[in-house]
Amino acid sequence: MSSCLNFYNCSTSLRWLNKFLFTSAPLLEKERREEKEKLRIRFPSAMSGEEEENAAELKIGDEFLKAKCLMNCEVSLILEHKYEQLQQVSEDPMNQVSQVFEKSLQYVKRFSRYKNPDAVRQVREILSRHQLTEFELCVLGNLCPETAEEAVAMVPSLKTKGRAHSDEAIEKMLNDLSLVKRFE
Repeated sequence: MSSCLNFYNCSTSLRWLNKFLFTSAPLLEKERREEKEKLRIRFPSAMSGEEEENAAELKIGDEFLKAKCLMNCEVSLILEHKYEQLQQVSEDPMNQVSQVFEKSLQYVKRFSRYKNPDAVRQVREILSRHQLTEFELCVLGNLCPETAEEAVAMVPSLKTKGRAHSDEAIEKMLNDLSLVKRFE
């Protein structure tokens, strides 16, 4: 008797599950379409046929092309100055400085290629002379490639049509940067 009852319960459960799946499938499809439409409305560029962003071709969005970028060494100088201000204001500077601030300062100090404020200014001047975008300038200033081949691998937009820099011009720029580093 108990095996019949279990079989009945099983078959009833299977029928209910079958009914649910086949009658709710159109509802699930409708919900999926509605969700997709919501995404299309919220993020039109991601759902349309527009080209995606591509840093290699300097397709990074207008807001980034117009933005002022900072190299790690510049951020380091700014954060160190702010840290000194906080120390002067408070007798216990650890109460004033958040963990995020501390970690950010440690990061930019660790990865800053230039420590001297004059060297930082010279690096920006050297790179600015070559009509680089802010994005390109900061990538080269942060990563300090040694050869033109490395520079183009890191910043492929250096060789894009209409504004291609020759290997000699890139080498000269990199040599100027290495001189700044050497005499810092």
